[in-house]
Amino acid sequence: MFVRADDAGKLELDAGGRAEMKYRESDTKSYRPFAGNLVPDDDPSPAPAAPESPAPARSAARPHSSTKPSAGGSAIQLWTDGACSGNPGPMGIGIVALDGGKRKEVGEYLGVGTNNIAELTAIDRALDVIGDDARTRRVRVYTDSAYAIGVLSKGWKAKANQELIARMRRRLASLPEIEFVKVSGHAGVPENERCDELARGAITDR
Repeated sequence: MFVRADDAGKLELDAGGRAEMKYRESDTKSYRPFAGNLVPDDDPSPAPAAPESPAPARSAARPHSSTKPSAGGSAIQLWTDGACSGNPGPMGIGIVALDGGKRKEVGEYLGVGTNNIAELTAIDRALDVIGDDARTRRVRVYTDSAYAIGVLSKGWKAKANQELIARMRRRLASLPEIEFVKVSGHAGVPENERCDELARGAITDR
């Protein structure tokens, strides 16, 4: 990623405390994340969620018992988003998987359905992306879907999509350590914005 900075390497921020960022230097489209959502390439800590107010809009929920053996190593970050053109309508998902210096992006068209199905499927596909690592490593899932977090980790009763949710709950229960982080959508969080771009691109390119 490329972020505008001065000659001393200090971020150039607008009046709202946002920086200008591009995924490629040649891109015409830019994003404006909050400075606190950007970390240097050599900083292994995850980027925090974007603030909606002075306090960061971040919540985490662990769906599994702490009696399970803790998975080792640094956490794999899975950023996910689902998009729907109309609700129901054509669906797409976007995934960014980060593991140390390794990065993988996925955009996939799903067919016709609802936004909630897209959000859930994005998480399911993200676990497919990392394969067996999900069973031996700590995994942190970043999503802007309160619905997905609620039905998968907070015990919300599923009124729709029950078969998909039940299957995903069984899958999550088999993993040693997984954490969900709620981020603000369309708030300049770089990886969340990228997932949205991948999801909408998949719908457009179908």
